[in-house]
Amino acid sequence: MSEAFRLVGQPRFGGILIVADHASNRVPEDIDLGIDPALLDNHIAVDLGVAGVAEHMARHAGIAAFLGNVSRLVCDFNRQEDHHGLIPHASDGHTIPGNHGDVRQSRIDRFFHPYHNELSVILDRFPQALILSLHSFTPMLASRPDEERPWDCGVLYNTNEQASRLAIALLGEEGLEVGDQQPYSGKLLNATMDRHAEAEGRPYLGLEIRQDRIATPAQQAEWAKRLVRICNRVALEAGE
Repeated sequence: MSEAFRLVGQPRFGGILIVADHASNRVPEDIDLGIDPALLDNHIAVDLGVAGVAEHMARHAGIAAFLGNVSRLVCDFNRQEDHHGLIPHASDGHTIPGNHGDVRQSRIDRFFHPYHNELSVILDRFPQALILSLHSFTPMLASRPDEERPWDCGVLYNTNEQASRLAIALLGEEGLEVGDQQPYSGKLLNATMDRHAEAEGRPYLGLEIRQDRIATPAQQAEWAKRLVRICNRVALEAGE
């Protein structure tokens, strides 16, 4: 574990690696975001439920999880290095005062580079049959109350659609309401997978689960069991 990331389980050649950029709401003690601490339990700070799902999945042989270890409000790993949202000044209507001023480069050096450098090392050392990019989403953004998101999960991808198309069908067979994620797609918000999967020709699946579907430990365990089953099938079929 480091300030920027933590690794659960042992990556294996030909295995499945879960990558969860927004798995933590941790804010280092020497960083003051200047926000109400209650917001750290809000979706603007963390992908709620994702860490629990990933940790359950990583208990299975051949599966490991690479998890972001600071809040997305400290550093959003799922952004290009020059993207303004890497150190967000505001999120879903909330201003982040502690992210204004001369903090950008120090956060990039302290968190962004170590996170992506280590992920590159792992993927080079242990080529994976499948990368699962795991996120969660809120049923409704406070800043966009007219856009409800009622589906159980959404799939994100850019140009490499193979694993995603397989997963959409398999998730649908589970009786879930699933499809391409909205109101944004992996063609817009897919920076980590664009860098580590698309650019390297690695098979991956980007998945967002509605946060109230993985709010409790029991729900997280249920989704983990489902995703282990589905990811193993996707990895097998995508590799044929």
